[in-house]
Amino acid sequence: MNQTARIISIYAADTSGFCSALFEYGGMSVIHDASGCNSTYTTHDEPRWYDMDSMMYISGLTENDAVMGNDEKFVDDLVLAAEELRPKFVAICASALPAMVGVDMQAIAYEVESRTGIPSFEVKTNAMQSYITGAGNAFEELARRFTREKLWSPASEGAAPKVNILGLTPLDFPLQRTTEAMHDWLKQNGFEVNSYVGMHPADTDTSNIEEIERLSDANVNLVVSSIGKPLADYLYEEYKIPYVIGTPYGKAFARILSEELKKAAEQGESVIASKMHSGEDAKVVVVGESVTAASLAAALYHENGTKVRVLESVGDGDMSVLNTPDDISCTEEDELEMEISKAEIVIADPLFEPICRGKKFIRLPHAAFSGRCFMREERGLIDTELASVLS
Repeated sequence: MNQTARIISIYAADTSGFCSALFEYGGMSVIHDASGCNSTYTTHDEPRWYDMDSMMYISGLTENDAVMGNDEKFVDDLVLAAEELRPKFVAICASALPAMVGVDMQAIAYEVESRTGIPSFEVKTNAMQSYITGAGNAFEELARRFTREKLWSPASEGAAPKVNILGLTPLDFPLQRTTEAMHDWLKQNGFEVNSYVGMHPADTDTSNIEEIERLSDANVNLVVSSIGKPLADYLYEEYKIPYVIGTPYGKAFARILSEELKKAAEQGESVIASKMHSGEDAKVVVVGESVTAASLAAALYHENGTKVRVLESVGDGDMSVLNTPDDISCTEEDELEMEISKAEIVIADPLFEPICRGKKFIRLPHAAFSGRCFMREERGLIDTELASVLS
């Protein structure tokens, strides 16, 4: 049966992506959903919940309110909470039921902003898509409301090009040390970080919306996951800021990525760096989100010539990074199992292991797929087991 998973798990929903994207910006994020569901978005899909505060709420939608169309209760609750908490903004999104019955979330946001004076907006979700769609839409809406207007200008000669890091959330990357590692790599290669979009270094003011306001000051955007692509497209269309797609894995590919960033910052042309790999006759398969998976494939290829197939398993990631007909979007469990059977080595989240019988399996935990299950082993597995493929 299509769209049925007998063995493997599913990815975090768009509502979880919405929460993750807006977690650190000082706004009030509200999901129009039944009471009790908040723990899924916070404790299961959002590891930052244990270390920092964020204003995330559930509307407490009841069956009667949904059937009778009692939107005024939701509006009144939003206004009351916003006037008491005074957030930087109010962002609302729909779970499956409000989406199905056609609740006008945009009108609700407009009403809240009119009554409170606090910037309010809807993020398009329906709880039927993956975290990539929810987070990508949230970042784009945030930029539409807060990024100041300023057209792109190339990097000045002798000055460090300014880079926005787009799509950096704990759903795709380890919470610990990722932002610091990205910052150090960019600094060592002569760049200046203009804005982090998603996760910020530990010493950053988590309520600072200025990160979004100054996005247009950058010379180039670095898209490190599919979550950042909608925002990159918007910033290019609106402000002509070019982007480079790729995650800096491995010394060789990171060097290529750095060179592409410099060229884009000077010339204004966007580049899909993570497409620079070969999957033809590959014995190694990497399964997961498209940009990070393709970047890992490129790293292995440029490090020692290893050919790697990419199986994009989320379903709504950025497909532009898939390089050959051998790289495919493969969301059905049966189809994944068939494609994996052609490989000798599989790099994937540990929850994919049951459908990889007889293969050498390299565990690469992905929080958007397995949640907190493998967070403790995340860094060690990446550092040690991938080294065996690179050697």
